Amino acid sequence: MAEPASSGVSVYRVGDLVAGLRGLLEERVGRVWIVGEISNLRRPPSGHIYFTLKDERGQIRAALFRSAGARLAFQPEDGLEVMAYGDVTVYEPRGDLQVIVRQLEPRGDGALRLAFEQLRRRLEAEGLFERKRPLPASPARIGVVASSTSAALRDVLQVTGRRCPSIPIRLASTRVQGEGAEHEIAAAMDALGAHGDVDVILLVRGGGSLEDLAAFNTEEVARAIARCPVPVVSGVGHEIDVSIADLCADERAATPSAAAERAAPDRAEIARLLGRDWGRLRRAIAASVERARARLLRERDAVSMLSPTAQLTLRRSRLRELASALVREGARGPAQARARLAGQGQALPRIASSTLARERSRLAVLAPALPRVARTRVHAGRAALGETAACLEALSPLGVLGRGYALARRAADGGIVRRADDIAPGERLSVRVAEAEIEASVERVEAREDS
Repeated sequence: MAEPASSGVSVYRVGDLVAGLRGLLEERVGRVWIVGEISNLRRPPSGHIYFTLKDERGQIRAALFRSAGARLAFQPEDGLEVMAYGDVTVYEPRGDLQVIVRQLEPRGDGALRLAFEQLRRRLEAEGLFERKRPLPASPARIGVVASSTSAALRDVLQVTGRRCPSIPIRLASTRVQGEGAEHEIAAAMDALGAHGDVDVILLVRGGGSLEDLAAFNTEEVARAIARCPVPVVSGVGHEIDVSIADLCADERAATPSAAAERAAPDRAEIARLLGRDWGRLRRAIAASVERARARLLRERDAVSMLSPTAQLTLRRSRLRELASALVREGARGPAQARARLAGQGQALPRIASSTLARERSRLAVLAPALPRVARTRVHAGRAALGETAACLEALSPLGVLGRGYALARRAADGGIVRRADDIAPGERLSVRVAEAEIEASVERVEAREDS
């Protein structure tokens, strides 16, 4: 409150002045749109966002509380020009002029594109675009998320009816544009996934501007696609349109019709493949039957040959063959034996005379050389005997003794004396020389270093 001064002028306390200015601003100015560039942006753990809005002429502090920030389609950042809608007020503890921002939008034609790029980078960093599941070759049922009155749905039904009309379609109708459409799309995706009877889901919408496709560029739809239990084919917009939903889907199609072609198998192609496989199966069965028939015939012949009747017939035939051969051999055998014996009897004197003459001739040749060969072998034997005797003489102990050596043994036990410590003074020795044996007594033992 103002306190009267002695001069009659009102004096305000600081808190009262700031509170009054705050009330005046909120009453007279209220909520306004402000254009400026973001700077000094801070994100404390509370989830609120604090920044400064500035231009070339001034600046003002701004606060975006967590509840309002959760509704943003983009992430504020320094250097970004924005339009802020909020309450102009005074932050009383510091007396700072500030704006409590209720709504924040990027300024210019690239606002939605900026929000798209920011969300794309964030989801890509999470790996949300990497999971790509294969589509089923023959789905039992196809789920469709689309507007029930849209041309996109008509295109899907036309393509699936032409390619494979036997596949049932389950539709989850939803709005595909406008405020809150992203919530309905995500709920429709969750409902189809939870139903459990669809093998693939088509998320389709016709073409439009970036604003028209805004629901498909939201994080909520992206998360719904990522948690869907079955593969998702995205056919949003035209071929040149690329949405966040396209990037998250397991497969992206340029148009709703193309999405239906990806999901629904072609009936004509299926018939062609079935005909091809049937032909292969028929040929394989025919070949298998033919192999079985041939094997059966072989086994039948083998079994028939093992029967007693077949064995008896075979043995009778063999017996007849042997009897015929025996008759033939019996008829000609004695005559051949007599002829062979007569021939051998005539050849025997001739062979004996020839052999005797050959041996006599050989003996006449060898007889003169016999004394010479005998003398040679006797001389060689004598020379070898002399060499062997010389070797034995050289190796004989008696030969060693004959060269002046002696063999000394202790008389007490017959042990051979080899070293000085083998004998002691006073002991008796038996010394063997070449032609005698000497009895001796040891008087002194002296070891020699050069021995």
